[in-house]
Amino acid sequence: MLHIDQVSGGYDKKLIVRNVSFHVEKGEILGILGPNGSGKSTLLKIISGILPKQNGTVTIDGKLASSYTQKQFARKVAVLPQLHAHAFSHTVKDTVGLGRYPYQTGLFSSWSEQDEQAVQEAMHYTGITRYAHTPIELLSGGEQQRVFVAQALAQEAPILLLDEPTNHLDIAHQQQLLDTIRNQAHQKGITVISVFHDINLAALYCDRLLLLQKGEVAIIGEPQDVVLEREIRTVYNARIKTQPHPELPKPQMTLLPNLQEETQLFRVKKEDVVVRRDHVLLQATQSLKTISSAVHNAGMGWYRTFVNRGVNFDYHVDDVQKENTDFLRSHSYHLTDTVAMMTAVSPEHVEVEEFAGDFGSIVVAVTAGIGNAVDVSHSWRREHIPYVGTINTWVFINGALSEEAFVQAMITATEAKTKALQDETVLDPESGTIATGTSTDSLLIASTQQGNCIPYAGPITQLGKLIGRGVYECTVRAIHSYRQAKEEFQ
Repeated sequence: MLHIDQVSGGYDKKLIVRNVSFHVEKGEILGILGPNGSGKSTLLKIISGILPKQNGTVTIDGKLASSYTQKQFARKVAVLPQLHAHAFSHTVKDTVGLGRYPYQTGLFSSWSEQDEQAVQEAMHYTGITRYAHTPIELLSGGEQQRVFVAQALAQEAPILLLDEPTNHLDIAHQQQLLDTIRNQAHQKGITVISVFHDINLAALYCDRLLLLQKGEVAIIGEPQDVVLEREIRTVYNARIKTQPHPELPKPQMTLLPNLQEETQLFRVKKEDVVVRRDHVLLQATQSLKTISSAVHNAGMGWYRTFVNRGVNFDYHVDDVQKENTDFLRSHSYHLTDTVAMMTAVSPEHVEVEEFAGDFGSIVVAVTAGIGNAVDVSHSWRREHIPYVGTINTWVFINGALSEEAFVQAMITATEAKTKALQDETVLDPESGTIATGTSTDSLLIASTQQGNCIPYAGPITQLGKLIGRGVYECTVRAIHSYRQAKEEFQ
């Protein structure tokens, strides 16, 4: 559809863009990225013919772009520039209607049914129909931006060139506009080339990305091959961290600021774990990076308050999340700053210990309700949970963990818990085999993220050895405490 081959150009014979080559297929969205001054807008202006190129070729449908007349080119390519000047006052509909100029013929142009339909559809897609008869100068910058996008869509050209189309738009209208552009590209086969300032938006909506550095192509490819920490750090000179989007196989990045603020050193201690009447509590002085399978705020995040709530053996409610949220509110715990789990074990039976190593120390807390112990290799035979219970494990680490270390810490802790069940001969009551846990176990790994980085937490590492020892010993003690309490109750 569109081929760019060794294109160079700029202003006053000063090259801004150098030897840029790429192609874009029908229905594809290509995002152009790069820091300020890298040549993004200049490249778009060269492709659109606004700026003359000094070298290279621009080919559309197999023909040189320079061979098209102005109207022929406008029927092939619609352009949304970055800035707009308004010499005259027009209504929104009239402004959008200017996109139909390439289709007007004769000295006295006539407005066709096709023109009207194209304008109405473009206003509908961009959510500006209600402004149709409003003078454009009365609209906000974001509303004006949507008008000019509608004008480009009304042109119904098979190629759409956009220079920062989400400029001035709030997040809701950014989403609406980019959803519209992507749907148009895929449903009508429109080829889109768009300059983006926001890397995350570009990665989310584009099929491929082109990263410019000082006017040259640094890398081009699918978003997951371009939005990489090393490449972004090199081109933008900025520290970032990449992670997958929660719903789509697209990369997203987070800026890591170089803040000069002093962070007060702190550590989690055994004495920080407090036993209340109906829950076990730890409130840290600073937020801990946490991964957990808790009832409230499961997953990864930063939290300061940790609750292991004890409930009655006959606990049963229809909406556990709401009931647990009400419980946290009743104790004035901040909902977005708290991780909470539940157990049928009385809080007084928690086993807590601190273990020291050269890197720092860890604090382990375990409640072990083994009434519904399950052998995972036989769990497929079960159709229901016949007994209450739950083994809840907390591991607080005074150190800085890598993401890999967080995952390995969970594996190591789980293996230690399973070994404790084996040595204590905890059986699955249905299969009669050694249990590996319970059907409702919860595990939490939390780190202060201070000190030297700890890259691994497997059983051969110092941290892994402490986790293995700590979780094993605390789980064994917690099982003993549970059994003793059960005997006394009977």
